Amino acid sequence: MSKDVRLEDVTAQKWRAVAKLKLADDQKQLLASNVWSIAQSKFDPDANPRAICAGDQVVGFLMYDLPDIGDEVQEASIYRFMIDMAHQGKGYGREALTQAIAEIRDIPGIRKISISYVRNNARAKQFYASFGFVERDSGKDDYELSAELVL
Repeated sequence: MSKDVRLEDVTAQKWRAVAKLKLADDQKQLLASNVWSIAQSKFDPDANPRAICAGDQVVGFLMYDLPDIGDEVQEASIYRFMIDMAHQGKGYGREALTQAIAEIRDIPGIRKISISYVRNNARAKQFYASFGFVERDSGKDDYELSAELVL
């Protein structure tokens, strides 16, 4: 794994590379497309789309929402996170999530981070738990689960 993993803005120069990222066939139903997410970010002022880069390559995508400054709940929400299928298993996801947590932690007033994933995605559950995310019980039989990390 390149030690040069970093989060960058999704710019006019990077959006095509983010849009071309692919998931394995059995992963596609687990996440909205990156094109959809980029479009969504243009109309959601709270969205923070981030290209995950390693060296000179875009290897993944992450997007999180921040609350408005006046909101009572000071919780950031990571709701998109993927690593291209050709780059999975190389440690890029772990390093990117570490950096995203640090980036969010540096924002004044944020007290917790939530992340959601499809209920039957055991790999995601285990991965996020390794960072200290704890599942929240919604009391419903939801398609998605949510977990939170208290900062």
